[in-house]
Amino acid sequence: MAWDEEEDNTVYKVVINHEEQYSIWPADRENALGWNDAGPTGTKKEALDYIEEVWTDMRPLSLRKKMEEDARRAAGGDN
Repeated sequence: MAWDEEEDNTVYKVVINHEEQYSIWPADRENALGWNDAGPTGTKKEALDYIEEVWTDMRPLSLRKKMEEDARRAAGGDN
């Protein structure tokens, strides 16, 4: 384990943006613009473990929507 990880006593929170992308942020700080609380607070490992569990599709929301629209059109569902 790296020295900085051994000494990290920061409490983190899980945050999410409008594209449904996740990150962690120090719990005692105001969220960065465009990011909202989205999960538990805890150690860095706990926050990252939660993200790994819930963020199963890494594609941004806008890309997922575009791909779904393209698939519907290709299937003849929206001419």
